[in-house]
Amino acid sequence: MGVKQRTKSLSARKSDLSNTLIQLQVLDSIAPKLDMDSFDDKLKSFTDEGVLKAGHLDTLQINIGKLCNQTCAHCHVDAGPDKKRENMSKETLESCLNIIKNSDVKTVDITGGAPEMNPHFRWFVEQCNTLNVEIINRCNLTIIQANPSYNDLPLFFAKNKVHVISSLPYFSKSRTDSQRGDGVFEDSIKSLQELNDIGYGKEGTGLQLDLVYNPSGAFLPGDQGSLEIEFKRQLKRKYNIEFNNLFAITNLPVSRFLDYLLETDNYESYMEELIQAFNPITLEGLMCRNMISVSWDGYIYDCDFNQMLELKSNINHTHISEFDIDEIENRTIITKEHCFGCTAGAGSSCGGTVT
Repeated sequence: MGVKQRTKSLSARKSDLSNTLIQLQVLDSIAPKLDMDSFDDKLKSFTDEGVLKAGHLDTLQINIGKLCNQTCAHCHVDAGPDKKRENMSKETLESCLNIIKNSDVKTVDITGGAPEMNPHFRWFVEQCNTLNVEIINRCNLTIIQANPSYNDLPLFFAKNKVHVISSLPYFSKSRTDSQRGDGVFEDSIKSLQELNDIGYGKEGTGLQLDLVYNPSGAFLPGDQGSLEIEFKRQLKRKYNIEFNNLFAITNLPVSRFLDYLLETDNYESYMEELIQAFNPITLEGLMCRNMISVSWDGYIYDCDFNQMLELKSNINHTHISEFDIDEIENRTIITKEHCFGCTAGAGSSCGGTVT
């Protein structure tokens, strides 16, 4: 069945927040307004150099495009069906392949939008599969049911040993559809069952299936271990679905989630909660220290969130075609107030909690 959208992208709505400079102004004003330390103040207190420094690069995260069959209420990418222009070219993907071939990158993390909607997606995955790297694909699950041309994705993933990571807001229809659109839960369950049928999430198959939980409102996620136990119990009992791990990821105040916070008058209280929950122990394990994020047009960012705020990495050669590993591994990471989302409580990364 088709997914019925409950919202539109910020750009389609001609929202002021579609301008990343406006988003940054909103973020920059919050610490003084709350009379609390900024994120950079925290770094001065809890790091030797007073800044966040990158280390050895082991993960190349590629945002292959913003085109998506869904328009989720909390999407930090502002992805949607109207984002047809923002699709990575084959030339840029070839530049990414050259980096993988000539570096110590161990993981290629493909995201979007719905990455499968990029016309070069399958070719790129097949090329990566010849390079002895882990291939992660962040699949929204409903794309598998979107139209017949995507129905064979589970088999394609298995053939190419793709590690599938998929967002499922909750194990109930009402909470999932309220965040992601009417019909998302049904289509997601069907896709998970099809992935299970070919071995994904099953012990001993080597086919990894992980789920991502994002809170549906202006609050931090609960304990990741407890959530995983409950998700596994409920999905197995109700739908006979199995998966490997659950990753609990904090919603960062970027793009449509920032819009949601402002619209519901939750922005100040949510930011205060994030700042008060700052945990310096998380700084060592932040994902930005060992990865770079490449945008659909080939520019290099410290993480996917910085990419959506158009905060390019602090290097001279900012395009993937000019990749310089020494610059990458010795750069100072660009930080702003949204970074409190990754350092709150147990921390948050693309692989779940940090501590």
